[in-house]
Amino acid sequence: MNLSAQTLRKLGSLALAGGLFLNSSAASAGELAWKKHTVNDQSEFEAAGAMDVDNDGDLDIVSGSFWYEAPSWKKHNVRDVIRQGTYYNCFSTLPVDANADGFMDFVTVSYFGRSIGWVENPKETGKKWTYHEVDLPGTSEAAWAVDLTGDGKLDFLPNPTNAVVWYELEKAGDTPKFKKHDFGTAAAGHGVGSGDINRDGRIDLLTPKGWFEAPEKPSDQEWKWHPDWNLGTTGIQILARDMDGDGLTDLIWGNGHDIGLFWAKQVKDSSGKVEWKKENVDMSIASVHTLLWADLDGDGEDEMITGKRVYAHEREPGDIDAPAIAAFNYDKASKAWKKRLIYLGEPAKNAPKDPSKRLALRDFPKGTAGTGLQLTAIDMDKDGDLDLVAPGKSGLYWFENLIKSK
Repeated sequence: MNLSAQTLRKLGSLALAGGLFLNSSAASAGELAWKKHTVNDQSEFEAAGAMDVDNDGDLDIVSGSFWYEAPSWKKHNVRDVIRQGTYYNCFSTLPVDANADGFMDFVTVSYFGRSIGWVENPKETGKKWTYHEVDLPGTSEAAWAVDLTGDGKLDFLPNPTNAVVWYELEKAGDTPKFKKHDFGTAAAGHGVGSGDINRDGRIDLLTPKGWFEAPEKPSDQEWKWHPDWNLGTTGIQILARDMDGDGLTDLIWGNGHDIGLFWAKQVKDSSGKVEWKKENVDMSIASVHTLLWADLDGDGEDEMITGKRVYAHEREPGDIDAPAIAAFNYDKASKAWKKRLIYLGEPAKNAPKDPSKRLALRDFPKGTAGTGLQLTAIDMDKDGDLDLVAPGKSGLYWFENLIKSK
């Protein structure tokens, strides 16, 4: 399906965001090739969303304190975002028309502010946008937009490290009504995700410590807890799909502050007892924070896209490694993962030994891209295939999909 920016705007809360992606059927299956476009190589904001800010039919980009007007990427002020250390306190940009006025707003979370809120589009270029607090769930490092209720509308899944919560936009309007779903603190950790674990057609909620089973009425009934695994400090999202075609859902996750991308194959014994067998996918990628599904090559099957978050911390394994963004597929015939690079940068060869003196814009070569805390797969240039928007501490870029038909 190839949707125009105008159609996306009209869809309101169904606009593409950081967690739900539409496959493009216009592109024929082929080999991946990419062209990197610079939006702002001095941006340090780690979240960005693609949306038609001014209703002119083009997809603009909103990131941190600014929105960038397509196609020239002229920069306009949005709001003042507080910087703390090497982080800016804006950790998601999830498009939604919260007040139902026909202009796209966005949902954001903050780590240091411990908040989730929506930011109102003033409908006039040059005016400041207005932040509206929704809740204070805790230190949220990222958030995703996922349809957890099955009603066709995107819900908002932040990752407060101290609690498991999600928010449903029950009613858009002058005073939007967000319904909070609180699953407590016991299952909380660094990482959150979604996928259909038990293959009942409903999207379950995943944490590093196990999963919450979506009931028949996800918005109103209790979700059953399954403490099936302990994944440690993961990226966001934790993903779940049947990768090997055996009819059982598997897990995929990355080390958020270490090296490695992994999957766990679900197996059942004769009695029906479930085990999760962990295997490596790629041990060359560090600081894997952002994982998503998207059909990049037009073959009807999603790739899993992820990469290195540039300076997730300035001191951790792989901190100065070359940033990479890549697409992964599991090949059922060879029973192995296949990796296709979208982007490979250069390492921070001259980074100061003292991590407190490190800065991504100074340490990595100019023009370096990474995954930051949010990747968006969307058709930026309206040519029928999915492109990628990639923010991070080393700049804001979008990657044009130059798919080569077979």
